Amino acid sequence: MRVHFDEQLKLLNTELITMGALCEDAISASVRALFENNDESAAKAEEAENQIDHKEREIESLCMRLLLQQQPVAGDLRIISSALKMISDMERIGDQASDIAEITRVINKSDIKSSTHLHDMSDAAIHMVTESIDSFVKKDLVLAKAVQKYDDVVDGKFDQVKNELISIIAESPQSGEVCLDILMIAKYLERIGDHAVNIAEWVEYSITGSHVLYEVER
Repeated sequence: MRVHFDEQLKLLNTELITMGALCEDAISASVRALFENNDESAAKAEEAENQIDHKEREIESLCMRLLLQQQPVAGDLRIISSALKMISDMERIGDQASDIAEITRVINKSDIKSSTHLHDMSDAAIHMVTESIDSFVKKDLVLAKAVQKYDDVVDGKFDQVKNELISIIAESPQSGEVCLDILMIAKYLERIGDHAVNIAEWVEYSITGSHVLYEVER
């Protein structure tokens, strides 16, 4: 029975990696849609979000089977409970990437986004998601902690973009609606960074058994 359980844990690991890769695809596609005015990329981001939702349900089902049909020890329970938490954050990352893609269709003719540090912020958010997934794949505690610290970079970029948009509105009030759309995108990127922190914290918990409570605003 333990052999079968270990095989199922390996499957869980593989499924989490797959879901993480879908999250990276969704964010990358939404950012391409944003800066390349590419509707096809926006559609890819939305399709990736649908796949993420499906993968979340599959992993939830697998975790429930592991909990109900087997007798996991403490270390196993940490892995399974961490997985359940991580997929919730991954699902939200997919949602927010899709939300960004949806907004890009409204502002795809505006040059204002290029007048801010939004591109730098998107790069930083993608970096956080990639590193958080890598920390899980590699079981790398140092990398997981680095992701948590990197959140300050994304938060700083958000404040920078916000202040730039305020200046643009002050100089050109008619651009206010577009600026608010861009600010919403920046807020989604900030939340994506927060969810990456959550993932990294659950990776830390799965390795060490300790976890600092951190809730992301949904």
